[in-house]
Amino acid sequence: MNQTRRLLTDLFDIATARAHPAQCLPAHLPPPPDGRLIVLAGGKAAGAMAETAEAFYRPQMPAERIAGLAVARHGYGRPTRLIRMIEAGHPVPDEASLTAAGDILALAESAGPDDLVLALMSGGASANWVAPAHGLSFADKQAVNRALLRSGAGIGEMNTVRKHLSRIKGGRLARAAAPARIVTLAISDVPGDDPAVIGSGPTVPDPTTLADARAIVERYRLDLPENVRRALNDPANESPKPGDPAFANTTFALVATPAASFSAAQEAVRDAGYACVFLGDQVEGEARDVAARHAAMARDLQRQGKRAIILSGGELTVTLRGKGGRGGPNQEYALALAQALDGSHGIAALAGDTDGTDGGGGSADDPAGAYADGTTAARARAAGLDPAVFLADNNSTEFFSRLGDLLETGPTFTNVNDFRALIVDTP
Repeated sequence: MNQTRRLLTDLFDIATARAHPAQCLPAHLPPPPDGRLIVLAGGKAAGAMAETAEAFYRPQMPAERIAGLAVARHGYGRPTRLIRMIEAGHPVPDEASLTAAGDILALAESAGPDDLVLALMSGGASANWVAPAHGLSFADKQAVNRALLRSGAGIGEMNTVRKHLSRIKGGRLARAAAPARIVTLAISDVPGDDPAVIGSGPTVPDPTTLADARAIVERYRLDLPENVRRALNDPANESPKPGDPAFANTTFALVATPAASFSAAQEAVRDAGYACVFLGDQVEGEARDVAARHAAMARDLQRQGKRAIILSGGELTVTLRGKGGRGGPNQEYALALAQALDGSHGIAALAGDTDGTDGGGGSADDPAGAYADGTTAARARAAGLDPAVFLADNNSTEFFSRLGDLLETGPTFTNVNDFRALIVDTP
């Protein structure tokens, strides 16, 4: 690995490490309750969050008063002893997601006034906890998830639809656990760190409405089963709003955010002797369009003779145009960037998802993202690969795999969304 690629990788690792539950969670954990501690963890960091919480509470209270369930995507489980661990589907839920959500609701409903329900939320919980609204089947929920993932909708829009088709999302878990005290600690993977969006906000009020969900369905022309459309017109599926009694004994706190991770990365950039150009942690948009803008910015900095690193986070989207291609938004960004930087020397980039997987088929060994620079397109052509063809087919994983340019980290056990870094040096 050359020096430039090593620096890019180090920046990614520094940002990810800042958000690992072992580092960020203990300081936020509340004192043990008088009654039971019921840990309900969901999302890609659920295993590591539950493992950290269990290690914190075991010396402080009897084991028989600690219970709970952690549900993470396949490959993201951790070896807990008192809190049961389940691995479930992501981004498309599976049968384990359905079973787990039922067990989560049952645990919440068992909580009494002296108990503490500790909800540990992270990105991915929307798929890991699936409890279809009455009248909907599991197959209906899977169809909704697939349609949303193909549509190019943003994470907030996707969760607005999901929350109105669920018995657990959008504040309904808080309703199930009342009157117990509910403390939610969350690792944010969403632009703006909105509690109602992280994991589809199962323990917080939901400001979105059924009408909002229907508007999203129409905006993206989603092809949904007819009973899903009926459910989105049923007033019984409206989510609890601010002021609902379900939230009278609840608190919420963020333990890790994209901003904190980028703060660590910015410090490392300066330590490496580069100027830092931070575009924010809330960048959204079509991956290939954002890549074109970032390439132009990097070239402009180079023309000015500046030695800099451009950092950005957020969550990009991909509108599927091809047939059967593989790759997530970070890999597609890197592929579009490679085209835009074709022939530019002294510019190199990494784009990756801090959870360790970018798109893919739901396997723990899916790539986290990819590297790209001004030589990528030329190297591809020399290998008989046409970058434009792979981009048109949304097939970035195969493209970068054949070049040896995938970012492959394995599970990171956290998730603070996308991380992108472009190094700009003199040509």
